[in-house]
Amino acid sequence: MTDQPTTTATRATSALFTGAALNSAVVATTSTVAALVTVDALGPAWGGVPGTAAVIGTGLGALLVTALTHRAGTRAALRLGYVASTLGAAVGAVAVPLANVVLLVGGMLLIGLGNAAAQLSRYAAAELVPARRRGFAIGLIVWAGTVGAVGGPLLLLPSARLAETLGRPALSGAFLLSVPAGLLAALVVSGLRTARRPRSTFRVPVRTIVRSPAGRDGLAVMVTGQVVMAAVMTSVPVQLHLHHHGLDVVGLVLAAHTLGMFVLSPVTGRLADRLGPVPVMVVGLVTLLTSTVVAASGALLPQAIGLFVLGYGWNLCFVGGSASLAVGLPVEQRADVEGSVEAVVWISAAAGTLTSTIVLALAGWPALTLAAGALVVVPGLLLLRDRQRTAPGTGAGARAASPAGATPRSSEGGRR
Repeated sequence: MTDQPTTTATRATSALFTGAALNSAVVATTSTVAALVTVDALGPAWGGVPGTAAVIGTGLGALLVTALTHRAGTRAALRLGYVASTLGAAVGAVAVPLANVVLLVGGMLLIGLGNAAAQLSRYAAAELVPARRRGFAIGLIVWAGTVGAVGGPLLLLPSARLAETLGRPALSGAFLLSVPAGLLAALVVSGLRTARRPRSTFRVPVRTIVRSPAGRDGLAVMVTGQVVMAAVMTSVPVQLHLHHHGLDVVGLVLAAHTLGMFVLSPVTGRLADRLGPVPVMVVGLVTLLTSTVVAASGALLPQAIGLFVLGYGWNLCFVGGSASLAVGLPVEQRADVEGSVEAVVWISAAAGTLTSTIVLALAGWPALTLAAGALVVVPGLLLLRDRQRTAPGTGAGARAASPAGATPRSSEGGRR
């Protein structure tokens, strides 16, 4: 653990929180509008393409941000990510009036790079506190998404009116507002003060990570949660748009979803600290399945409720899986492992994002949501198998063996 003085740690956490909140607003608003612009230009089956670009950008960005963190430190890495997000928003603001989907996809790819910086901020926050509080620290940074991801969609209609006042197309408003938001995020993290994270003398490949229950279970649950969430969330604006709902309704439904994703994150973090990551991940998978069954209804209210529950199911999987990695690894290996896992999670989610609107167009909304929910069976069986193999008294998940060749230090290990 990198144990910093309380004042320094508090300031660093505040900077991480603010940057993540601002960038979450950028992602939430631009991804929604980009899907609608693409549907209008190319048809419903293409609506997931910009979101897929953002997801791929996040996966690749996780590797780039991790590498830059080693070379130049956390502050420089996060700042560069948020600058990339700002440039992406500017590109999108140009692409929307032109109805240029190729340019729009390029802008979303850059916004994805910024999202990688925001996502990896949770691990930087975890390094500021003792091992017993890392779940809460991770949950706190994930909770930052509440500010932007809930507030962002609610600004869709006002931003559209502002754009029209400026003589621009209504859908360009989200990108116009995202430019100053991204710049402010970069400015905030420019004052960040964190210790340089030590680096392992060797890289930890993903195949090594999955040899341990903690790494394997955390990765499987995070990938599943991300794929299910991305598939449903990408499609819901298109589904509502095709049923002639306006931006105000789209914004409210997405706000309900993102509220579920982020608002209870500190509670989830506390649960991970107290109960361990495995119970949190199990509840997350059950919640994901329940949400897709509820959201499968074509009615607006069940969809909104299902999207809220889906958001919290994702939160449980995301925080639980992250806590498993943050507690169960030696400090010098965490950055490489966290970056690699983040890349796998987001690139895997690209498949769900890309295929979701195709499935929606071909099979309909109920088929899409129920198929997404069925994916939880795989990590559920994996958790059950690893739970049965774990000897009594050793704990589960985060307290299981670390990746092969790595021996966690006693001060960094699981709770007793």
